[in-house]
Amino acid sequence: MQVGIHVSISGSIDRAVDNALTLGCNAFQIFTRNPRGWMAKLLSDDNINNFREKLSASKIDPFATVAHMPYLPNLSSPDDDPFSKSLNSLVDELKRCSKLGVPYLVAHLGSHKGAGDQKGIEKLTKNFTNAIRDTPNDVMILLENTAGQKNSVGSNFEQLASILFQLKPAKRFGVCLDTCHAFAAGYDLRTEKTTKSTLEQFDRFVGIEHLKIIHLNDSKGEIGCNKDRHEHIGLGKIGETGLSYVVKFANSKKIPIILETPIDDRRDDFGNIKKVKELA
Repeated sequence: MQVGIHVSISGSIDRAVDNALTLGCNAFQIFTRNPRGWMAKLLSDDNINNFREKLSASKIDPFATVAHMPYLPNLSSPDDDPFSKSLNSLVDELKRCSKLGVPYLVAHLGSHKGAGDQKGIEKLTKNFTNAIRDTPNDVMILLENTAGQKNSVGSNFEQLASILFQLKPAKRFGVCLDTCHAFAAGYDLRTEKTTKSTLEQFDRFVGIEHLKIIHLNDSKGEIGCNKDRHEHIGLGKIGETGLSYVVKFANSKKIPIILETPIDDRRDDFGNIKKVKELA
């Protein structure tokens, strides 16, 4: 199985590979820069070469590595200034991923801020379409389903599919499915039967062939709460039964699993990775 966590790049970006290996990961996710600001420090040739060399030596499959967009961009924003800055950030991240040899970039779909789903989706697809025109074709943008927060887009599979299938060329776009987000949006993942049904719905509307990464997270909130609050694997409202089914499903399809779970006095990253392996 391919399982890992979101690892730190503190010190230098190549340290991400070291951190992943220390935790026993054979998959990992990173931010390529500080995720809480608009400005990004340039990647030096040494940064790039060291990252690529360590990744190659690690034997981690490059297609089990993924970067995540920073927090500030809102790709569905109806406002011109955030829209322009968000587009520039997306373009920059795609270029950074290409230099590092990271094939996937996970993107939150953003908020239409009250302008309505249609307007938000129009802005979103425009952002994505413009971004791929000016970036290398070796990085795929992965659309991440949302928890259904107010004014967000892409929380239900039908809408996620409608966004995905508007985007061309299709080979530049895929999907990252977050279990906490799906559960918070109303998809039941608590039993084998309901989890199987949820994944069948996903396949019917989106298509499993478009699913490249799974964010495996339990949920602090109840089903349908529309709150993006991650919990340790098996300790939240989803529980071990449903998440075990997801893990086995991911393994059967060779889809890498990334954990975005908390660290506290109940469990650390080692503990959550160990739990996933137990569920497998």
